Amino acid sequence: MTQKGFFIDVSRCTGCRTCSVACADKNGTPPGIDFRRVLEVEGGSWKEDKNGAWRQDVFAYYVSIGCNECADPACVKVCPTKAHMKRAEDGLVVIDESKCIGCGLCAKACPYGVPQLNAKKRKMTKCDGCLDRTMKGLNPVCVESCPERAIEFGDIEELRRKHGTLASIAPLADASITKPSLVIKPCASAKPSGYEGASAHRF
Repeated sequence: MTQKGFFIDVSRCTGCRTCSVACADKNGTPPGIDFRRVLEVEGGSWKEDKNGAWRQDVFAYYVSIGCNECADPACVKVCPTKAHMKRAEDGLVVIDESKCIGCGLCAKACPYGVPQLNAKKRKMTKCDGCLDRTMKGLNPVCVESCPERAIEFGDIEELRRKHGTLASIAPLADASITKPSLVIKPCASAKPSGYEGASAHRF
């Protein structure tokens, strides 16, 4: 099986949200549901050193996040109706809406908060890697729309050979939990996963 995944270049991301807007437009998601979202991460403060000088360690950066097509997806393991499944062809994690009962267990289990309830449909929804596009050899719309070319999609092993193996920074969960098909290039001020001084909110 070829496992598809994403590369996110945090050092390039400006927080413009073009990826998120393009995703919402393509999928027609209602307000409040974002299959791809941008997190603004910040922290630090001013501190006085032993010589009485004030120095700062302030940091801020953006992280674009969608479904990470995990190798060990928590959403698939907890779904009581087997609506969540990992495709054998490309490793993409998808939801069979005909089986979904909208219970929300997947949302509680996912450490990235990816599955979201569409209240009108009463179904769980999520990024599926733009399956309708990737099956035709096209890139997901988030990749195509990024003006800074900060997102790539492809065979995860190829992306790792090209960009390295780092798969988590603050505020994302430790990669050992679900083994995400994700590669991250951090910016200079990025903090490690679990860093307590980093706060994040959707931007």
